[in-house]
Amino acid sequence: MKLALVVPGGVDRTGEFRVIPVLLALIERLARVHEVHVFALRQEAEPGRWELAGATIHNIGDGWPRLRAIKAIRAEHQQVPFDLVHAIFSGSCSFVAVAAAKSLRLPSVVHIAGGELVALHEIGYGGRQRWKGRLREALVLRAADAITAASVPIIDSLRDLGLHAERISLGVDLKRWPPMSPRGRNHAQARLIHVASLNRVKDQPTLLRALAALMNAGVAFQMDIVGVDTLQGETERLAQQLGLASHVRFLGFKTQRELRPIMASADLLVMSSLHEAGPLVLLEAAVLGVPTVGTAVGHIAEWSPQAACAVPVGDWQALARTIQHVLAHEELRLHLASEAQRRAIAEDADYTAGMFEALYRQLLAARCHDGWDVAR
Repeated sequence: MKLALVVPGGVDRTGEFRVIPVLLALIERLARVHEVHVFALRQEAEPGRWELAGATIHNIGDGWPRLRAIKAIRAEHQQVPFDLVHAIFSGSCSFVAVAAAKSLRLPSVVHIAGGELVALHEIGYGGRQRWKGRLREALVLRAADAITAASVPIIDSLRDLGLHAERISLGVDLKRWPPMSPRGRNHAQARLIHVASLNRVKDQPTLLRALAALMNAGVAFQMDIVGVDTLQGETERLAQQLGLASHVRFLGFKTQRELRPIMASADLLVMSSLHEAGPLVLLEAAVLGVPTVGTAVGHIAEWSPQAACAVPVGDWQALARTIQHVLAHEELRLHLASEAQRRAIAEDADYTAGMFEALYRQLLAARCHDGWDVAR
């Protein structure tokens, strides 16, 4: 097959910075068998083209990226026809993918991977904040031949909108993240980790207030916060105000190679997001034997209580209590770690690629059966 993947970015030519690791893992696996062209809407400001993970990356760049992306897909189709167009993320990506596919009489797939279905007005986030966004999503998703999403809460949100979707999680590359057996704690001070960009959606104030409650309760811990700061030091200033300077380290961005040993040394991943389709870091932590406590979003809600512990969104008191409970009950922590690891390994990057390939074949077979002209 010749496949067109439409993504917002995450495919930087370095392969390490400004990338989405699970996306690269999927591209690499598809490219082993198929001809893969990735159309990135805004990886770089200027248009460009490079090879990455066995695929050809077409960077669209600034200035009417949706229209120029459709034009680029059509131009590449004229060279050798595509079989299918697949958007990873909805919004602009799904608009491009579905519009291009319709114009070329090809099947299209849309994978919901972010905040396309939410409207968090208080922080100005989500694809459903304005009526134009809601209308666009409704039209585009109903025009897609198949919709997928990573976790049950997103599937449920789609069902509430009258849309059927298949659950396909974006799995971890186990060659780059070799599994490690869950390990017992051998130190009095708990090692906590939080991996996310510092931004409104990840809601680090809830995380820090939970940590302050732990500190005031006499819990010994060290928290490593890994991620790009998009808030100009606001989160670090709040940590200082809460008296957490000696308990929290802000490590900034880390490559996957740099993150792995930090994650492997942790006892618990703590997440505080207002919304997640994943989070993908939960899967990375799980394969290294590290369990997660966090707010009830995405995989955290889906896996709780057997393989993660979920608390209400924004409830820092419940988050603090649950962290303390898990740290105080080692048998529970290790049980969560083992079950989380089992699930993450079962749905690794190979599984993800296999599920998408099966879906592609199903759609192409249906088109042939219905008498459509399929390119190849």
